[in-house]
Amino acid sequence: MTHPAIEVPTLIAHRGYSAAAPENTLTAVRAAHQAGARWVELDVQLLGDGMPVIWHDSDVSRCSDGRGELASMTWRQAQALDVGSWFGDRFARERMANLEAMLALLNELEMGVNLEIKVNKGRDPITLVDAVLPMLLAALPAERCIVSSFDGAALAHSRRHAPREALALGALYGSLPKQWRAQCAAIEAFSIHPHWPRLKRTQAAAMRRDGYQILCYTANDPSAFQSRWAWGINSAITDEPAAFQRYLDNRKEG
Repeated sequence: MTHPAIEVPTLIAHRGYSAAAPENTLTAVRAAHQAGARWVELDVQLLGDGMPVIWHDSDVSRCSDGRGELASMTWRQAQALDVGSWFGDRFARERMANLEAMLALLNELEMGVNLEIKVNKGRDPITLVDAVLPMLLAALPAERCIVSSFDGAALAHSRRHAPREALALGALYGSLPKQWRAQCAAIEAFSIHPHWPRLKRTQAAAMRRDGYQILCYTANDPSAFQSRWAWGINSAITDEPAAFQRYLDNRKEG
């Protein structure tokens, strides 16, 4: 059995084009598409009423005009928030996106997504996966989706929702643990997503030998990242997809 036939892009726009628009919003995804990105990385978690939303933090204070924990918030309360003005006046009245709306946009734009199952402290990974995976699997073709997480329980439960040929899973790591091989084998991972400054060349070589795709986060300095391409890295997840692409194009021309 094989994984979905995913053509992993060289660049994946982190939380949408988050250097140009408020992160994890519909506008940020549209901006990524307009900048030429074919894939985006997004975070999903649940509100207190069970609504799956595209959001990174456990609370709303950093990226909205409100305060409060997602775990105690309803969808109606979340929709009252302005999640754009913090980034710039022209994004005023941007609203938090739920998973359904984001999946519809990804289909409209024919984009792929690396969807991170974001398990913040005190939240239940099983409930989150059970809310997200059926919607995701029904909405997107397998070749346009990778589900990733730092949370082992979330990844293991995601695998129970679909076999490897129907769902690509990615293991997210800060520093790579000694048991990474066993962890990735247990979930039949498609890809490994390391924090790029902490990845060692020998580790990347081992990942490649074992057949994993390598998607590094979060690379925003294309010149600093340049040497890593020779390690067999497949993708750089970046806040700056347009600037990164210009750098790569200029090097090809040179």
